[in-house]
Amino acid sequence: MTGGLLLSGAVAALLTTALPGQSPSSVIDNPPPDKIVIDVATVNGSGCPQGTAAVAVSPDNTAFTVTYSQYLAQAGGNSDPTSFRKNCQLNLIVHVPQGFTYAIASADYRGFASLQSGASGVQRASYYFQGSSNTAAKTHPFSGPYNDDWQATDSTDWAQLVWAPCGVLRNFNINTELRVNAGSANPGKVSFMTMDSTDGDISTVYHMAWKTCPAKS
Repeated sequence: MTGGLLLSGAVAALLTTALPGQSPSSVIDNPPPDKIVIDVATVNGSGCPQGTAAVAVSPDNTAFTVTYSQYLAQAGGNSDPTSFRKNCQLNLIVHVPQGFTYAIASADYRGFASLQSGASGVQRASYYFQGSSNTAAKTHPFSGPYNDDWQATDSTDWAQLVWAPCGVLRNFNINTELRVNAGSANPGKVSFMTMDSTDGDISTVYHMAWKTCPAKS
């Protein structure tokens, strides 16, 4: 899909309260040399039917990518009344090399939006580690008329990063949501927003930061 990219919002800083467990030790400039493995424990939601979401880790271990192929919310016209909202929850098992821990430093979202005059859309995302009651979320509204690709990046300051506890395997959950409201100006025309495209899948990239864990006594 062609067209200029427009900032329309993305995920916020993840969590603001540290999880129990050993605190990370030294900050490192480079990711661990050993391979990290991310397994998808579960995928649930109307925006990611079975077989339509995939996770891949970058060769340098600095990011992972979630690719969607059927993530589309729409309203107006003859749209199904339930299609105005789509969501996806990914439950990931992140296997990191021994002696290291990670945090999600930033997230890049891409998609396509076609909103009629008077229509509006919302993208929302939140994250949490298994066992934590703290969930951070950010909502990003935008409005029509609009018909183009969009891209957005949201970063977390280093001091505010929340690290996975050392020596404990905690699943990492990512929840995303798209909503579209047709509005009252042109309710007979379809408005939609996607995290996919007509000429290929759209990837959502989560950038990772690394630290070493303290040595066990």
